[in-house]
Amino acid sequence: MKTVYDFTVKKTNGQEQSLTEYEGKPMLIVNTASKCGLTPQFKGLQEMYDQYQEKGLEILGFPCGQFNDQEFNDIDETTQFCQMNYGVSFPMFAKIDVNGENEDPLFTFLKDQKGGLLSKDIKWNFTKFLVDQNGKVVKRYAPTTEPSKIEKDIANLL
Repeated sequence: MKTVYDFTVKKTNGQEQSLTEYEGKPMLIVNTASKCGLTPQFKGLQEMYDQYQEKGLEILGFPCGQFNDQEFNDIDETTQFCQMNYGVSFPMFAKIDVNGENEDPLFTFLKDQKGGLLSKDIKWNFTKFLVDQNGKVVKRYAPTTEPSKIEKDIANLL
């Protein structure tokens, strides 16, 4: 059976990175946007990362502009915005599509593992997928689910 470790993603500099780098660690994979009403969730995500990273948690951010074009076109603008405004230090990756014919294969897999309400499609920015230490998708969270509401599920994996 496939796991998230079977996927390669693009870093902000365009280089490929295998998700096997995170093998053995729980992950929270999030499609993000810098100009969205939910953008302040970066603060909660960073707080969670600060609290649990030493215990093994990884948070992976994937900027996406598919929802009302709420992401910068230039990935450097995205990373600077996230660092300056929210102190983001968790890994951010290249801008991707999460739905449609150009969707990133990782997100196709995530959606196949944990569909949303009524359909598998991601409805908005900040949809979150919790992945266990074995690369298995264990839960999907709605965009409006605050990071603090996920903390118990993360603590149970650590």
